[in-house]
Amino acid sequence: MSFGSGRPLAYPISVTIGALAVCLAWAPFGTLDQVAALVTVGLGIVGFSGYRIAVALGLFAFWPSGTARAVGVTRIRQQHRLVSRSWLEVSETGRPRWLPVYFDSALMSMTESRADLTDRTIYVAGHRLYPSGRIRTTEPPGRLIDNPSLPDPDATTRTTTATHLRRRLLLDAQSTVAAPFAALLWIYVDSGGFTTFLAATSVAAATALWLSAIRGSDPS
Repeated sequence: MSFGSGRPLAYPISVTIGALAVCLAWAPFGTLDQVAALVTVGLGIVGFSGYRIAVALGLFAFWPSGTARAVGVTRIRQQHRLVSRSWLEVSETGRPRWLPVYFDSALMSMTESRADLTDRTIYVAGHRLYPSGRIRTTEPPGRLIDNPSLPDPDATTRTTTATHLRRRLLLDAQSTVAAPFAALLWIYVDSGGFTTFLAATSVAAATALWLSAIRGSDPS
């Protein structure tokens, strides 16, 4: 199963639903305090996901100006610790700015291009890209890798591999390494046995996976 061009929001929404399902599955087995914690986690997931998806769909502004403009954009891939994200470096705005976007197969073969930018939407060559956060005026931290100046002839093959669901989940699962430690901390605070540890670990892992996806992870 792949989440390719035209469906850039399908993956983060699916992972969000999965994280909520994990919380819901453990709720019948928890104490009152544990259920309250699950509800708190679930509300946090729903609230943050709702805001990010609303920004992506243009319901909230990510750009301070309401004036439409044509700008130059270059796609860069950020690698920072366990985080990998796609950004558009936006020029012709006085100084460079960086806009995070949800991964789209069109990014794989994208060269320096012209984009139509408003405070709520961005189109590159008539193709809509979806922001995964607000634009920033400082360069993203970590290693930044520019797209090639010429179209990649292997982009189609690489896109098919990159957008496969299993690959995306495996890459985002790197952030779940701290889940057992978070579960141990919960047991220390709330007490409990192996079942509590298993539940807390799975909830922490699902939440870490969700956070990577909703922030706009890049599988390329």
